[in-house]
Amino acid sequence: MKHIENLSLPNGLTLHVWDVSRQIAADTVKVELVIKMDVAFDISYFEEEDHYLKTRRVFGPVANYEYRKERTFVHNSETETVLRNLLDDFKKDALPYLGKEEFPRKFSQSKYREILQNWYKYKDRLGNT
Repeated sequence: MKHIENLSLPNGLTLHVWDVSRQIAADTVKVELVIKMDVAFDISYFEEEDHYLKTRRVFGPVANYEYRKERTFVHNSETETVLRNLLDDFKKDALPYLGKEEFPRKFSQSKYREILQNWYKYKDRLGNT
């Protein structure tokens, strides 16, 4: 795992970009890009205090946004080019959305919806609520 760069977004969040590529044969590589970002929950992101408290109880004070993109069977000589293309595509397609002021709120609300839709996964952390 090799750290490539950090990207500071207009909304104050920071993306951490990693190259987790690995050799799969003598002349081929699985090129994989991983991008992570911590999003802290804030009570103002939720409609009700109970939603905020449940979300924190399940995920803690911070949730992790993660994006992964890979290409398999890339020739050794093309590894850097493919990795750069994956990162450029991410920057072009995802950065405008991730950098929006409302992204942390929408992401936090999506974590609460995840709890509601998949309550059985989190019942041990939710208790009797």
